[in-house]
Amino acid sequence: MPLALYYEVFRAGVPLVILPGLFGSTGNWRPMARRLAVKYRVLVVDLRNHGRSPHADSMTYEEMAEDVLMLLDKQGMARVALLGHSMGGKVAMSFALAYPNRVGALVVADVAPVRYGRHMDELLAALLSLPIASLRHRSEADAALATHIEDERLRQFLLQNLERDGTGFRWRVNLGAIAANMNSLVGFPDFDARIQYHGPTCFLAGGLSRYVRPEHWDAVVARFPNARLVTLPEAGHWLHAEAPEEFLAAVLEFLASARLGLSTRFLADE
Repeated sequence: MPLALYYEVFRAGVPLVILPGLFGSTGNWRPMARRLAVKYRVLVVDLRNHGRSPHADSMTYEEMAEDVLMLLDKQGMARVALLGHSMGGKVAMSFALAYPNRVGALVVADVAPVRYGRHMDELLAALLSLPIASLRHRSEADAALATHIEDERLRQFLLQNLERDGTGFRWRVNLGAIAANMNSLVGFPDFDARIQYHGPTCFLAGGLSRYVRPEHWDAVVARFPNARLVTLPEAGHWLHAEAPEEFLAAVLEFLASARLGLSTRFLADE
């Protein structure tokens, strides 16, 4: 059953919907959303089990695509530009393949339609190991997490999912459901081989990341025959945070070239 997702809207105009990645949320994307809102009506969405959206035991890509569909229907958006990062990129690809007429252009940030190894298990285990019931200060959570994760910027990103609950803390993200669904999340739906999305598509890859590799490109063009690849040389996996200027320029340039002067056609009922 689709869930009613939390979202934030920036400006009015041609709609651009942003789907964050695993452990990401609307809060992580606000700075970029405000800058993209110079040109577009930007909706940043908390996917199920993330941010302020509802929790559920199951979170397949098909289910998350249905959540997005219900949101667009409620917003009266017939067609949108869709931007997804990492897990959100897989949701965006799944949505474009399942509902191609609803997507005017697709941006996929640092992920491919392939199965990955379970390297996120270590991060998940580190988060689950935190004694949040006994934490009094956020700094205590950071210190405990530092024994597992050296990268301070990554720790701060993950700890954005920790929120005050009275005198203690609670996880805003549904770690239990993510752990239970991890095998599905590292994969990609097995769509019929004939199903493709033919709209303008841009894959953005971090030059310091290993998520989009040359050996993945056959899988990309099999589903997205009009895809182009843009690499941001100095960025890793979180390219919108690590190279924001280059990311913004690449997204705006692609959307402009995709002729998103769809104006009212994007918002009007079809």
